[in-house]
Amino acid sequence: MAHQHDSIPLRKLRFASLLAGFAVTALLSGCASAPKEAAPLAQACPEGVPQGARCLRGQDSAGSHYLIAMPAKWSGVLVVHAHGGPSLGEPKASRADEDIKRWAITLAEGHAWAGSVFRQGGFAVTTAAEDTDRVRRIFVDHVAQPKRTLLHGQSWGAMVATRAAEMFPKSWEGILLTSGVVAGPTTYDFRLDLRAMYQHLCNNHPRPNEPQYSLAIGLPVGSTFTNADLTARADECLGLRRPAAQRSPEQAQKLKTIVDVLKIPESSVFSHLNWGTFTLQDVVIKNGGMSPFGNDGVLYTGSSNDAQLNAGVQRFKADPRAVARFAADVDHSGRFAVPVIAAHGIGDATVFVEGQDTLRQRMQAAGNGSRLVQSFVDSSEHSYWGDAMYPPLFEALLRWVEAGEKPTPVSIANRCAALRPAASKDCRFLVDYVPKPLASRIVPR
Repeated sequence: MAHQHDSIPLRKLRFASLLAGFAVTALLSGCASAPKEAAPLAQACPEGVPQGARCLRGQDSAGSHYLIAMPAKWSGVLVVHAHGGPSLGEPKASRADEDIKRWAITLAEGHAWAGSVFRQGGFAVTTAAEDTDRVRRIFVDHVAQPKRTLLHGQSWGAMVATRAAEMFPKSWEGILLTSGVVAGPTTYDFRLDLRAMYQHLCNNHPRPNEPQYSLAIGLPVGSTFTNADLTARADECLGLRRPAAQRSPEQAQKLKTIVDVLKIPESSVFSHLNWGTFTLQDVVIKNGGMSPFGNDGVLYTGSSNDAQLNAGVQRFKADPRAVARFAADVDHSGRFAVPVIAAHGIGDATVFVEGQDTLRQRMQAAGNGSRLVQSFVDSSEHSYWGDAMYPPLFEALLRWVEAGEKPTPVSIANRCAALRPAASKDCRFLVDYVPKPLASRIVPR
């Protein structure tokens, strides 16, 4: 069980740590010159890159692998990409190949693309933000001088991008956040909720005859528990690997309880259970063995017997020191000095769209509400909405940066249709959508 210091409000600690982190960043930026980076080497482009593009690779002074791609005809715009994840384990250079293949639309639009793999695997946002700015500097020093530089954060990479935007405010002229984690640490609280609820219903992770541990740590350090083990146990209890018709009534009822209470589709239960196991373990390890997650006092609703559920679910208290340390690494305060466009699928079950309400509130509180445009997509897809959706977002951001023409959800949707007159159905923007508060999806604590 995590230590508790009830006399220290978690939010005040979190805010104080964020301010301390910003102060340290400013001090370092002003006092230390960045090391000179080696030039990247020209190499064959990965499969899926548009014809005529040229690619360069390297490993920066911090040890991060990176990939740079220049289109055959360059617009003069550099898009620095912060990838999703986080990927656990040792970072691999091949991760950049996956990213450029998915985001080849950037090159097709004529923009250069630069992406770092990040020096650390797992949940290390501040260092990933540093790596993101470093690949930008490598491009400027060794490839070309862009006339515009945009920062694109996708999924967890939006957490990296928002951190990089506040750490290096002069590096970017516009920010695009797609399917982004933009609500800070709160985004991950419900994965502990899932672990606690799953254990109450299934009691096999861990089993009663296995060493017991706080579910708030994900897994103990040194655990040999594998993804295959988790898959087998989740199927044993919930029947996740079989069609609904083949599940037992008990399995179906347990799965329904999770879906109804946590408001996630059946298809995403295992993914979140996986993150609530292995990613939580990584977060806790990086926080010195202390967990920033807790569910003490959370009231779960939506089951067939809420009183029984709340009486049976294990409770865990977040360690205030871990809360502050985690927030200092991953969180943002909405202090972005440039235009921001954020786009999100309304049915995204991986990163909830309600987090966009938190982004709006934070930017307004920081006096930057006018620098944010939010666009919503009629999709449950998290990773990629199709080639039609991104050109109007990049174009709108560039016109805002260059001409001061602030877009609207309507203008973005109309431009998408104009760019694809023969396939306007591929444009799935919802111009009137307003997300609910994140508290409507993840119980506050």
